[in-house]
Amino acid sequence: MFSETQVPILIIGGGIVGLSASLCFSYHGIYSLVIERHSGISIHPRARSVNARTMELYRGLGIDSLVREAGASLSPSMGIHSGHSLREVIEAKKRTEGPRKFPISGLLAPVSPVNGTFVTQDMIEPVLVDVARERGGHVRFYTECIGVEQNGNSVTAILKDRESGITSNVRADYLIAADGAGSPIRTQLGVPTTGQGTMGHLLNILFHADLKPLVHQREFSLCKVECPEVCGLFTSINNSDRWVFHLSYDPSKGENASDFPPGKCKELLRIALGMPDIEIDIKSILPWKPSVRIAELLQHGRIFLAGDAAHQMPPWGGQGANSGIADAHNLAWKLAAVLKGHASKALLETYDVERIPVGRAAAEASASGADEKGIFSMKWNLTVVMGWLKRMGLASGHGYCYMSKAICEEDTSLLGGLTWRPWTLPSLFLSIDGRPGRRAPHVWVEHQGTRISTLDLFGKSFVLLAGAEGASWLGAAKEISSALAIDISAYVVGPEGDLVNSKGEFESAAGITSRGAILVRPDDFVAWRERRQVSDHHAKLEQAVRQALCLS
Repeated sequence: MFSETQVPILIIGGGIVGLSASLCFSYHGIYSLVIERHSGISIHPRARSVNARTMELYRGLGIDSLVREAGASLSPSMGIHSGHSLREVIEAKKRTEGPRKFPISGLLAPVSPVNGTFVTQDMIEPVLVDVARERGGHVRFYTECIGVEQNGNSVTAILKDRESGITSNVRADYLIAADGAGSPIRTQLGVPTTGQGTMGHLLNILFHADLKPLVHQREFSLCKVECPEVCGLFTSINNSDRWVFHLSYDPSKGENASDFPPGKCKELLRIALGMPDIEIDIKSILPWKPSVRIAELLQHGRIFLAGDAAHQMPPWGGQGANSGIADAHNLAWKLAAVLKGHASKALLETYDVERIPVGRAAAEASASGADEKGIFSMKWNLTVVMGWLKRMGLASGHGYCYMSKAICEEDTSLLGGLTWRPWTLPSLFLSIDGRPGRRAPHVWVEHQGTRISTLDLFGKSFVLLAGAEGASWLGAAKEISSALAIDISAYVVGPEGDLVNSKGEFESAAGITSRGAILVRPDDFVAWRERRQVSDHHAKLEQAVRQALCLS
């Protein structure tokens, strides 16, 4: 057991990204210490959903059902509306009975074994804290990181107990800065950022008001209100008595956050609700600025930026927390492989190359959905339409690929491999087609009498999936696993394989012949693909494994 003065992984920031990172490291058998400056978990809802890709990651960690249960009260929330008041908008809707599905869930059946779900940050964080502690991670609240120092062997954080004022040092092999949009660590390191910066000025007003008689069976997700007295956006939290209103104010007109005390906010809320006599209990008022800022570098020696510290974006595209969780997942297996001696430190350099483009694309797509005040735009102009198209590819969390030295490039011939791609939704719209750098295809198979997704096989080790006549790859995988002292799980997929499914289904999804194979990294992404039969399986596969771990 590591002492609290020396740990393998130190995570600064105990929000949804930092806590998810802790779970990822525990999954790989690596101890982590999480430091959070606040006295407890967030009371503000903020992030309101996790997409299908994030739910895949939580499924791999064994907590997807807990996350879904935590957000159960939000499950009926559907629809984005606008009007002069919430009451005017909702009363015009018909009541609808029966369950509602998460947006685009029906389209995702060929893409993923799970759908995304609505769940707010204050709903999900208690789950993450409890499970992180159960699995051996340590979470320390009300402790502030006031500085970091590093050398070639370790990074040291200076921590301050905010209750006692006592300072102490913690030395770690590596540090993850998931300390938010204002990231003190990013500031200390002097990391430059790009992006359009601040887009507006808003107050996040968390309030209680009994709106259930109004919204029952007419639940909504977002409702933008614009009238002479007030402009802002309602977001549903529990579809009963707990809500958030993002109130816009304009410093160029002399307005400041301090001009909106609770009494003033109640007046404006009643106008925005269209309910002048309703009882309102304001729980908190949090000023915030929708912004786009992308760090130009994420790795700084032994320190890595993740989440909002790496890429801040408006929440309207549903990408912020999801992108940060994907950062943590990408980084955790790489750090674990380096700490265990399975990979060279050069593998860590791929974090920047793989995650910066994804963060930038998500931030730009999210920003394109905001209006001139930084609020979700309901205007249909070319910019907004293009923004919607960009967000559609990212909405489920699948519409991107990685290109780095840990991904084995294919020789795709003059047509660029176009003829290898199946004419399916995952392939044509999300590029999930077995190519290196893409998330591995989801195919339902039977394994030892149990129906599972191919994604259920990934997570802790490299996995080789061969076509129905690709048994020769399994022997090569076993030899290489032994020679390099790393785990490689290997399966034949087909009607009579280790993983049973209908003839040609997996090969089509993976873009291989029955004698081909793909190698999948612990983060579910394809590292290498050999489409056809080869003369030397061992040499081909060993070269791929070494490249995927940056050993050659």
